[in-house]
Amino acid sequence: MKITEQIKQPIAYEMELFEQKFRLSMASKVALLNRITHYIVNRKGKQMRPMFVFLVSKMLNNGEVSERTYRGASVIELIHTATLVHDDVVDDSNRRRGFFSINALWKNKIAVLIGDYLLSKGLLLSIDNNDFDLLKIISVAVREMSEGELLQIEKARQLDITEEVYYEIIRQKTATLIAACCSLGAASVKPNSAEVETMRKFGELIGMAFQIKDDLFDYGEEKIGKPTGIDIKEQKMTLPLIYVLNNCSKKEKSWLINSVKKHNKDKKRVKEVIAFVKSNGGLDYAISKMKNFQQEAIKLLNNYPESPYKSSLELMVNYVIDRKK
Repeated sequence: MKITEQIKQPIAYEMELFEQKFRLSMASKVALLNRITHYIVNRKGKQMRPMFVFLVSKMLNNGEVSERTYRGASVIELIHTATLVHDDVVDDSNRRRGFFSINALWKNKIAVLIGDYLLSKGLLLSIDNNDFDLLKIISVAVREMSEGELLQIEKARQLDITEEVYYEIIRQKTATLIAACCSLGAASVKPNSAEVETMRKFGELIGMAFQIKDDLFDYGEEKIGKPTGIDIKEQKMTLPLIYVLNNCSKKEKSWLINSVKKHNKDKKRVKEVIAFVKSNGGLDYAISKMKNFQQEAIKLLNNYPESPYKSSLELMVNYVIDRKK
């Protein structure tokens, strides 16, 4: 059995019901909108985010979820989908998960409007049901994701990024959404409890490990759907490169910065940078940091009694750093 199927097992019923509720939450009276949202729903990814929501809820609530849990999972998926649609416009990307992106099929104007529509649907789903605590969790995540993206763009221009700034960027860009999923799962069944913050922290730690793993793919041999060296071509400063920049000679540092700034489109030079980062311990350092985040997350789970949901969350934490794509 595939690891994702194994993780899903204790929440299989909830995920199936969630699918139906999620489709309904997107419905509109506009035929074009329904055609596009139908296209989106049929090309879903692994659905890790709703899985976090349901697993955390069931672990904290003796295997039970509430109607609020379904709404929380729908809201996070609506807003996450909205950000992906907008990201593809920003990045001028024609593919998403191996399929054509919305902007490739229906052009940018429609894609931006679809993103706005999904965002408003998510907000209204919370407001109409007085889930203001859930809405606050989501809204903070959206604000942080935008800040993280802009901070990364600002730093890419200067290439003066420290390890602390890198962690802040990935915390906001990636970890904040997984943190929101886990705190939503807790808040949906145990509102205003200490668990809401504990689970937020748990999700944040997984998100940090998840992003470092993603950054490592840029240096790997695995076929992951994006070519290696793409971060360097886009002048993104990731942990392996930051570590090596801070631990090499002045001459090597200026060669590295020059390569990323001025020769980032030169395939041969990008390969040399990748080889240099590998041979100077950049990958080993990033892997050790990723494992630290993973172990911290597991430690937080140790405070909870054994259950199929806790086991699935542990599997999920390990899957994040063992995955091949």
